[in-house]
Amino acid sequence: MNISIFGLGYVGCVGAACLAKLGHKVVGVDVNENKVRLMNEGKPTIIEEGIAELCQEAHEKGLMSATTVAAEGIAQTEVSFIVVGTPSSPEGHLNLNYIYTVAGRIGRALKEKKERGDLNYMHLVAIRSTVLPGTNQKVGEIITEESGLERGKDFTVVSNPEFLREGTSVEDYFNPPLTLVGTDSEYAEKVFREMYKDIKAEFICTDIKVAEMMKYVNNTYHALKIVFGNEVGNICKGLDIDSHKVMEIFCKDKQLNISPYYFKPGFAYGGSCLPKDMKALKTLAHDLYVDVPVIESIFQSNENQKKKAVQAIMAKGKRNIGVLGLSFKAGTDDLRCSPIVDVVETLLGKGYNIHIYDKNVKVSELTGTNKDFIMAKIPHLQHFVTDNLDEVCQKSDVLVVTNKEKDFVDVLKKYPGKIIVDLVRQWKEVDYDGIYDGLSWGNINMNTVAQGKAINMDFKQTEF
Repeated sequence: MNISIFGLGYVGCVGAACLAKLGHKVVGVDVNENKVRLMNEGKPTIIEEGIAELCQEAHEKGLMSATTVAAEGIAQTEVSFIVVGTPSSPEGHLNLNYIYTVAGRIGRALKEKKERGDLNYMHLVAIRSTVLPGTNQKVGEIITEESGLERGKDFTVVSNPEFLREGTSVEDYFNPPLTLVGTDSEYAEKVFREMYKDIKAEFICTDIKVAEMMKYVNNTYHALKIVFGNEVGNICKGLDIDSHKVMEIFCKDKQLNISPYYFKPGFAYGGSCLPKDMKALKTLAHDLYVDVPVIESIFQSNENQKKKAVQAIMAKGKRNIGVLGLSFKAGTDDLRCSPIVDVVETLLGKGYNIHIYDKNVKVSELTGTNKDFIMAKIPHLQHFVTDNLDEVCQKSDVLVVTNKEKDFVDVLKKYPGKIIVDLVRQWKEVDYDGIYDGLSWGNINMNTVAQGKAINMDFKQTEF
């Protein structure tokens, strides 16, 4: 495969050398004449383990060259990668000028190629740089404006983010956690599957904006892990505890700690453990005079999600609200710190008519802890709770799904005229003629899911 790479910095150099190792013919394009000279001499433009050998080998095999002229790179290739820098402004915004400049150069080069009669295929432009959602669309618009060509016919733009760590980038290139391509073109997907066929990693083809979002989610989470580990370490040090032993044991739990659990966007956490223990750790840090801003912010973030739920319900403009589930998760009658209780309290205070279904919370039959909790904290709620699902649904204009009880699976079919506010994504696919609103996701219907192609959203069951 003939590939041009626009930008011969860290990612571009590694990509060029590794693609050549996979047998592709690569042309590097850069405005920096020194980088172009180095690549034409079979030398890398960066210092990285293993890169010099790959560049030398590619040079000897005639698989790697470079130029400062965009038209030369486009003329020789069918796929072009954009891997120029996206530096931050002082305010934190991305400077995408380099991306857009390259897009313009590619557009003009494609126009020349078309005029020569050499563009008899769909040229693929892949954004490898880290960019915000929407950049792919803008790049396509620039190329169309500069070339006069039609996206989807003469060219298309895909998003193919990299997951490389400095110091191990060559190893990471050939052994990534996954290969991610965002595209709306079956032809582009086919080409990239062929390009990466020798990379032993799952190939995931998904929506363009999903692919654009992934690098930011990944890196922000990596930063969060570092800060969380440091805050735990600072608390441990104040108690003369070996923090590394603590975190080594923490990381051994692959069932909950290092796993897909607790990573589904949805409603707030609750129950008898998480709120209590998180608060205790925060208080312990305070007593030790240890500043833990990340841990301290967890509670407020959780409160914000409850407020978001209230806002979503109120935005529907209806006064009769049916709450499907009062306990903090399915299969339990535990109401302690159940986040929906706070939502119900807020709505009642604003004069809404509330009907609550929860077969596990039959107030007349409750005993022990939960009965004591209701009578002490929320005695008035006993008048709103029933185990008659049909009654609640019939009386309500808006149905709020708060957990994943099996009883709720057929609600969309049985009550087609209702407005649904789903706090936990009860349904992966929604085929509903009425109004459906997911708390932290859009209106996902079956057609939208089908367009998602190969991305696997089937995480293990998670309750918050």
